[in-house]
Amino acid sequence: MSNEFVSGTEPTVAFAARLANSPAFKDLFRDGMGLVEETASYLDGSGRQESKALSRGAALAYATESMRLTTRLMQLASWLLLQRAVNEGELTQEQAAQEKSKVRLASVGTTTSEATLADLPEALRDLIGKAMRLQERVMHMDRLLYAGMEPAADSQRNMVAGQIDRLAAAFGMKR
Repeated sequence: MSNEFVSGTEPTVAFAARLANSPAFKDLFRDGMGLVEETASYLDGSGRQESKALSRGAALAYATESMRLTTRLMQLASWLLLQRAVNEGELTQEQAAQEKSKVRLASVGTTTSEATLADLPEALRDLIGKAMRLQERVMHMDRLLYAGMEPAADSQRNMVAGQIDRLAAAFGMKR
């Protein structure tokens, strides 16, 4: 897929290429990497102290939500770094589209109840909220940048079916 197409006689730059190199992406990248640093600092510092003061149930929720938070941020950082590699010419948009299939932007949610979340330290709840907003922003930009470049649903289903078949075979199960 080319970043340019011809309309009449004048070439125009595709929207995705302009968006990827825009100040909006640079802001998103800066915000994302800043949130990764802020979260790491909190979890290694004051968050560690705050978690020790929690009840047993809240401590379990803290551990669960901090793992979800770090997983979400790792996925988002992977996407941001992949897109930055495209912007810097290290990868093509097509290569990035293939690589980004390994990144799970929408798979990490919160399943902890609101009541349990309320028992968590305010700083952790704030970081979770920031990460979820960042996730929404990244998913929005991803849809804009990679519209029409997703693998066909049928081929995705076949990949999943193949994986399930291999797991079934490994455990001696018939499918």
